[in-house]
Amino acid sequence: MLLKGKTALVTGGGSGMGKAISKLFNKEGAQVAIVDLNQEAAEWTAKECGTAVLPIQANVAAEEEVERAVNQTVKHFGGVDIVVNSAGVPMAFTPVEEVSIEQWQRTMEVNCTSIFLTAKYTVPFMKQKNSGAILNICSIAGVRARPGLNAYCASKGAAIMLTKALAIELAPYRIRVNGINPGPADTPMLSKFLHGDEEQIQRDTKEIFLSSVPLGSLIQPEDIAEAALYLCSDQAKIVTGEIVNVDGGRGI
Repeated sequence: MLLKGKTALVTGGGSGMGKAISKLFNKEGAQVAIVDLNQEAAEWTAKECGTAVLPIQANVAAEEEVERAVNQTVKHFGGVDIVVNSAGVPMAFTPVEEVSIEQWQRTMEVNCTSIFLTAKYTVPFMKQKNSGAILNICSIAGVRARPGLNAYCASKGAAIMLTKALAIELAPYRIRVNGINPGPADTPMLSKFLHGDEEQIQRDTKEIFLSSVPLGSLIQPEDIAEAALYLCSDQAKIVTGEIVNVDGGRGI
């Protein structure tokens, strides 16, 4: 029960890493607001958890919706102690000259601007308690670029630096801010980095992603959840501004 008595808000909590994090945090005693663009997915995750969960439908790239989700969480649970920014969008390999401004902006908004927005509306509540933990799910692509992932790499690199900037800004208030860089993960998002039919995508996933991991296996959502639990618990009470690679050695 490492998070007993804590309230966590998890974006992207309806699937993949966010779902695994929501379930583990709830198992470890936290009240969890499961925020997702897909209401049905958020509700499904809530059903798989125990008690003290709240599914919330929200677009994390829209300021008014983030504000509403935070206020709904605080009203329901009485506060917010932990924020995990797990919501994100991928991009298929695309030459820079073929990337539309709309694709660029959406990638930056969901993968980075959303982190700014959740901090903007949760930090005031954390400052009142003089404590809190913010965890951003970044990506190894934020430090090791790949061709054709220009917008995605830029958004994750920005997320990493925003994590460090917030860590130093909020340290006087005992609010810790850390990040995790997942490597290629076994989630529904992975196939969306590739073009082609299902058979080709399965073949390319093994050739491109699996072969890039020295430990020889894709990262599981539960691997990210376990690292998130440590960083958001009091076991990491003196850890802030750190970006932890959970990537099977991909970042070496």
